[in-house]
Amino acid sequence: MFDTVPVQSSKWFRTKNFVFAFVAVMMAYVLFHNERFLLDPADPVWQHYESFKWWLLPHGLAGACALLLVPMQFSDRLRRRFTKLHRVIGRVYVAGALVLAPLGAYLQYLDESAGSSRSFTVAGVIDAAILMITTGIGFAFALKRNIPQHRQWMTRSYAVALVFFEVRVILGVTGWDRPVNFATVEAVLWACLAFSVLLGDLANQWYELRSLRPRTARTQAAQSVAASAARP
Repeated sequence: MFDTVPVQSSKWFRTKNFVFAFVAVMMAYVLFHNERFLLDPADPVWQHYESFKWWLLPHGLAGACALLLVPMQFSDRLRRRFTKLHRVIGRVYVAGALVLAPLGAYLQYLDESAGSSRSFTVAGVIDAAILMITTGIGFAFALKRNIPQHRQWMTRSYAVALVFFEVRVILGVTGWDRPVNFATVEAVLWACLAFSVLLGDLANQWYELRSLRPRTARTQAAQSVAASAARP
């Protein structure tokens, strides 16, 4: 019965690796398809951002810290062996998310001058609010050393943060971003935002199911050993 433990851990390891590999593919796609203008000062896209381009710097740095470092937080081995590093990276993520979110909403408000709608700004504000709320609750549980709740809320937080990539990947793969139609972009944003917390909870439930089975197997084995020892 104890043999179920490494099998379940192996399945969880493969599942987790697949998820983060998919996230890495999304990141690479967005960097190439949407953000490569950052390396070309002559790119005409800069004309769109001219009036608020300096706000992009803190927004981009905070987003990079939040989205690139957080996968390390889901490593059980890293968390056990390098607890201090885990806490430092966690604080960097929290700071990044709390800077990224309001700046993203503000940039969306400034983008109204380029034709973006006020309803799109409202969507950006709600996205920012959900990211800050889930991150703040997760951090509060970490301070109280309530690790299970901390992990669950930070998983929800990361799921919301990934909306940034998901919207761009969907629009790029489908070709809906050429030409840009703000109504279409807004619809995709609302869809991704609506499913974000659900996806985070599905990840939490999968983790709980993966953890429950080894515990059940160990309990049953211990009960069997105790029953055998009690027999005359």
